[in-house]
Amino acid sequence: MVKNLLLLIFCFFSISAGYSQAKISGPKKYKVTGYVGGYRGLVRTEDIDAEKLTHIIYAFVNCKDSMAVLTNLSTDSTNFRKLNLLKQKNPDLKILISVGGWSWSDFFSDAALTPTSRTLFAKTSVDIVRQYQLDGVDIDWEYPGMPGEEGNVVRPEDKQNYTLLLQAIRAELNKLQQETGKKYELTAAVGGSQSFIDHTEMDKVAQILDYVYLMTYDYSGRNKTVSHHTNLFPTKKEGSSAHQSVKNFMAAGVPKEKLGLGAAFYGKGFEAASTENYGLHQPQVKTAKGGGYTEIKDNLIGQQGYKRYWDKKAKAPYLFNDNTKVFITYEDEKSIKAKCRYIRKNNLAGIFFWEYFNDPKEYLINAIHQHLP
Repeated sequence: MVKNLLLLIFCFFSISAGYSQAKISGPKKYKVTGYVGGYRGLVRTEDIDAEKLTHIIYAFVNCKDSMAVLTNLSTDSTNFRKLNLLKQKNPDLKILISVGGWSWSDFFSDAALTPTSRTLFAKTSVDIVRQYQLDGVDIDWEYPGMPGEEGNVVRPEDKQNYTLLLQAIRAELNKLQQETGKKYELTAAVGGSQSFIDHTEMDKVAQILDYVYLMTYDYSGRNKTVSHHTNLFPTKKEGSSAHQSVKNFMAAGVPKEKLGLGAAFYGKGFEAASTENYGLHQPQVKTAKGGGYTEIKDNLIGQQGYKRYWDKKAKAPYLFNDNTKVFITYEDEKSIKAKCRYIRKNNLAGIFFWEYFNDPKEYLINAIHQHLP
């Protein structure tokens, strides 16, 4: 009898262990999307922890002459082949191309202007997906109807044309789906400001897109004061925050289950005018070096005169150097944990981040993996 009881206990724990392992190794509940910078050249795909991601977005493809254009065919094609090999480690991984970005959004307005230009752009975007057996398209137009980088073409009709451009891409992806029987995704990286909402039709856009990636970073420096750049909640003196962006986009008609919250794997630096409040909310003298999170954690926190502080209200860390008055705003494991908790509490789609290799030791991707199932 004791022998049989021990056998039952052994079987129970064996089944439980197997179930737990299946749960851990199965598809993730939330989307974890990493942007990978292919514009630098060859990507070190062997250093990407594919099992901890659901999506990789390859940045960037250029928007030029109303077409999606690969700017370095030899490295881009090699990168696509090597990224696809990561599916051997994670069969559920999806790889998308991102068109645009800060430097290559110059001519989006031209591409979106007419039915002919929109069709050409959509076809050339999807042709890249078809040729390299990828999983979809991400549009990073910075920004419709608003100046981004100096020299960008901007028109008032960008507001409606942004919607029409996305519709054209969706139509081409649907055609590809009919060819292959496989579903393809269409996503967009969007500015986290109310002005982005005002210059677009986000209620219509949300119906076209699979996911809307809120760039909830780079908040700081807009009003020439020193402040957080990727804070979850607002401070008394600074209203910009990820939480406010989420509320604004939901109010504009974007379903919460399509919203991806942005995390910054890099820091931004500013020289403050005084040491008051450890530089926070002080007038900005000039910009300073920030750097990727691995560099910040390994070489700056508690070193070279930098002391770490935590803004409890904003749920954001920062460094300040009393001697140089340099303030560095960044993301760390604690702020990532807070964002993951926020995503779970509010049932958002998941988290995304710029950029994978800003944190080569994977401090932050490991924090995401720990706190977001």
